[in-house]
Amino acid sequence: MTRRTRRPTATRTALRVVAVTAAVLLGAAGCATPPPVAEPEPAPAVAPAVMSPEQNDAVLADLGTVLATADTAMDPSLLAARVSGPALTMRTAEYLHASAPGGGRAPTALPTAAQAEIVPQTTTWPRAQLVVTEQPDDLQAPRILVLQQATARDQYALWGWARLFPGVSMPKTAEATTGSPVLDPSTDALLVRPDEVLAAYAVALTGTDDPTAVAFGDDPFRTGVVAARQALAAGVQEIGTAAETYTPDPDGPLTVLGTVDGGAIVVGRMTTVSTVTITLAGAKLTLSAYETALSGVAEATSSLARTYTDVLVFYVPPAGANTAVQLLGAEAVLTAVGAQ
Repeated sequence: MTRRTRRPTATRTALRVVAVTAAVLLGAAGCATPPPVAEPEPAPAVAPAVMSPEQNDAVLADLGTVLATADTAMDPSLLAARVSGPALTMRTAEYLHASAPGGGRAPTALPTAAQAEIVPQTTTWPRAQLVVTEQPDDLQAPRILVLQQATARDQYALWGWARLFPGVSMPKTAEATTGSPVLDPSTDALLVRPDEVLAAYAVALTGTDDPTAVAFGDDPFRTGVVAARQALAAGVQEIGTAAETYTPDPDGPLTVLGTVDGGAIVVGRMTTVSTVTITLAGAKLTLSAYETALSGVAEATSSLARTYTDVLVFYVPPAGANTAVQLLGAEAVLTAVGAQ
């Protein structure tokens, strides 16, 4: 009788060990802690300041270089890298004025060394911030530079500037490292809605006696505008009439930055058009060399229209305050002339 060969005991033992080991590994895999998954940091409750002090310094240094180069050459094409909006229009006109024969005027001094920076808290574009400069070498008033970044891909550019009025202090704002809140132009948390400030100021410039008009504090810009308008009317009364219009930028204020006391700094643009209509037959007005450069003609026999580009910086108190809206600084540059 043939005996059947039996498998070695060692082999059966090895198979059992393999089976047990596999079971242990499967069990361990089922109980293992899953690998950690990276989670994004939560969005901050308050938007951060858009620029660090070091970034601001770099922007201002580059702006200073661009301005110096363009000012030396009197070439507005050299401004494009760091100047935009009304500032580009104003500086281009100033170069033309400086080059006009018979007593051209040098461009406005625009230092870029900062004594204060007002930086917004925001994560959206366009975004704008303010820089209060050191006093210029000619001892004129410090400037308020308005810098804008139109999109995330654009560099910050000088959008406009204003002269801080003598004796005026900027309202207190948050530290630049923290940033100031950007307020909605239609907010009712202020004494006057920001998107209505420039239109109200335009009414104030006309001198209209309107009991519902917004109360503005006295300021040198309005005083100068009223005096110049009256002088022009008196100067042409024998040959015609004079009139002025004040038109706020239809897009509203450029920016509204909150102040520590609950108010806001409101920055905007306005266009002033001063028109003389000649009614006396044979009368004419002789244009200055700069006006001739802008208009292309040397005299007006029918009408003369001068267009000024204005940049205005206001402080608007919080709602319920018993103080007036205050113009902190302004700049007006003659940028166009039409003569017939």
